[in-house]
Amino acid sequence: TQSYQVSGGLHGVGVSVVNALSERLEVEVRRDGGVFRHEFARGEPAEDGFERVRDMGPDESTGTEIRFWPDEEIFETTEFQTSTLANRLRELAFLNSGVEIRLVDDRDDTEETFKYDGGIREFVAYLNETRSPIHEEVIYFEDETDGVHVEVAMQATEELQGSVHAFANNINTREGGTHLTGFKTALTRTVNDYANEHGLVDDLDANLKGEDVREGLTAVVSVKHPDPQFEGQTKTKLGNSEVRGVVESATHEKLGTFFEENPDTAEKVVHKAAEAARARKAAKKAEELTRRKSALESTALPGKLADCQTRDPTEAELFVVEGDSAGGSAKQGRNRENQAILPLKGKILNVEKHRLDRILENDEIRALITAIGAGIGEEFDIEDVRYNKIILMTDADVDGA
Repeated sequence: TQSYQVSGGLHGVGVSVVNALSERLEVEVRRDGGVFRHEFARGEPAEDGFERVRDMGPDESTGTEIRFWPDEEIFETTEFQTSTLANRLRELAFLNSGVEIRLVDDRDDTEETFKYDGGIREFVAYLNETRSPIHEEVIYFEDETDGVHVEVAMQATEELQGSVHAFANNINTREGGTHLTGFKTALTRTVNDYANEHGLVDDLDANLKGEDVREGLTAVVSVKHPDPQFEGQTKTKLGNSEVRGVVESATHEKLGTFFEENPDTAEKVVHKAAEAARARKAAKKAEELTRRKSALESTALPGKLADCQTRDPTEAELFVVEGDSAGGSAKQGRNRENQAILPLKGKILNVEKHRLDRILENDEIRALITAIGAGIGEEFDIEDVRYNKIILMTDADVDGA
């Protein structure tokens, strides 16, 4: 039937494995006017085997019910976590618009229903609840070619980190695959096409890079394939080569059309990517400047560093402390032989919320980089580290940093 043209199995053994690992499993099927039941115990059919137990009632719907009891002799714990089940069922409801899934926990009489008519549009909105979108509407499009159905939903945010999730037949392909590659390629190309055609990035010497376009982007890419091929030991990477072209073509065509019909949103997406490109170039210059400065000052350690006597990194320890007052106390109590003290002024820059160029302008962070001695970026070499143990000594308060 139409409902079963695609499936989300990874290994092709599904309920067989559940049966083998269960103390007991019951299957009840309602179809052809009857109710049929089959019971198993630790993988073996019960003596009664498969039987028709009764006729279906006039108001009874067809369907299948599977009940199983995980084997305590196999599993360390057989207690299910409601939150884990809820997260997966919510994900399935997002990926299959209109499908209603109920999670009932008889242990505490709680029940939760998942149903999202907006599908992956609502998925993106859900993912962005704690982020700051730069355009109100979630961009959505779908297409189907040669039996491969493609759905994409995306929304740009003010964040620095992107959040792109790819699924194949409802399976979260955390390692990516051909569908994700196709989406990324077409996304970069489409944004560049629009930006160049409308003169939005004339100040940049080159096209926007993929990392620029995906900065702060929340996206869900979902494909349904009649014969998915998964790669890797964990089966979380899609390998079908033809899927890349299908997703790439759909994204370029549909997203390009959306941009032309929604120029305000398109310009916001381009401006966000252009801002990321400018910051990337500034960060590269700052990194090169830091490297040159480090090379010139390779023998000069930060003046506030109270270094230790040993030059053996395996014995040396670096204590990073808050301010000169804490530094003074630490210096008095340290073992000069192998313990070094580096005081930093107050609350230093939160590097998670800033780009590299801003980070490398910070004196305290530069002092930390120089003191550790292993370099940064492509020049980073763990073998050059001056201390094998680095201890952060902060105040026992909320903003201890």
